[in-house]
Amino acid sequence: MNSFGEKLRFSTFGESHGTAIGCLLDGVPAGLKIDEEYIQSELDRRKPGKSEFETARKEADKVEILSGVFEGLSTGTPIAMIIYNTNQKSKDYTNIKDVFRPGHADFTYFHKYGLRDYRGGGRSSARETAARVAAGAIAKLMIADLNISVMSGISEIAGIKGESFDYSEAKDSLIYALDKTKEQAQKDAILEAKNNHDSVGGVARVLIKGAPAGLGQPMYYKLDGVLASAMMGLNAVKAVEIGDGVLSSRTLGSQNNDEIRSGGFESNHAGGILGGISNGDEIVVNIYFKPTPSIFIEQHTVTTSNEEVDFSLKGRHDPCVAIRGSVVCESMAALVIADMLLLNMGSNMTGLTKYYK
Repeated sequence: MNSFGEKLRFSTFGESHGTAIGCLLDGVPAGLKIDEEYIQSELDRRKPGKSEFETARKEADKVEILSGVFEGLSTGTPIAMIIYNTNQKSKDYTNIKDVFRPGHADFTYFHKYGLRDYRGGGRSSARETAARVAAGAIAKLMIADLNISVMSGISEIAGIKGESFDYSEAKDSLIYALDKTKEQAQKDAILEAKNNHDSVGGVARVLIKGAPAGLGQPMYYKLDGVLASAMMGLNAVKAVEIGDGVLSSRTLGSQNNDEIRSGGFESNHAGGILGGISNGDEIVVNIYFKPTPSIFIEQHTVTTSNEEVDFSLKGRHDPCVAIRGSVVCESMAALVIADMLLLNMGSNMTGLTKYYK
């Protein structure tokens, strides 16, 4: 289960401390201009080691396209991309070879497979998400031709909530903060936790603009369901909301309904999706990340032989995984929208006629 999507399908491979990670993206139509500089710029947004608010592990995350592109255009065949790991410090993990780290997938991977790659979590490491960003960059190139854009930022850190959302400001922020007035307090909370050898959680907010009405495949491939699945499949994500999300359960129908006029909807509590299908309004997704489980405080755990021990973690880790995670959320959203657009081409005869003409 290392693949995602229907018409636009990608598979990833590799481990945190292996030779490389990468992806195979299938279903990209022929003739798309593949901007390699843009793909690299997306990876640069996610790559580690850019500031004190991220892990100190420095990776160039240089992407190399192996197939599916000729003279700068997609050929319609699978696009393979690879990113070599260059800054592993596997020795940092020798002390947990037989120990389960609390909050990590060590325990569950071991009980599922009977073994695990203890070097940074192996396949369960967030290092794998670099491959998703590479695939997502190509999806963004696809949907950009249709004037659809996907953007993201951080709306909340350690319970400090932003009250406004400026996506252009977020691009220039070291923590991708959407609310400039809350940014310093959010930074301070991250550094305080880091200095105390701890970590904090956060909330990423994804906005999709320009998506047409009609995307989504009820009953069992609804747009909101697939977006939620894409986000819940990411490391450290514990909850996803579409539109008002949980708040919707606390309101009256008269308050929650988005009334309609000839010019469009008067509000957007639904987050741009009704009945699992996009309604043409902005699509809003909130993604909740738990605190990074890699902390440097002594903790109780057990070994692979179920012996109780106390241990202290070593290594280089993000004090707040939500920051770089927001870029991955953005990439996954773009992949979902591109996939839904391809699926939608055959939904009615008009779409088929346009396609074959």
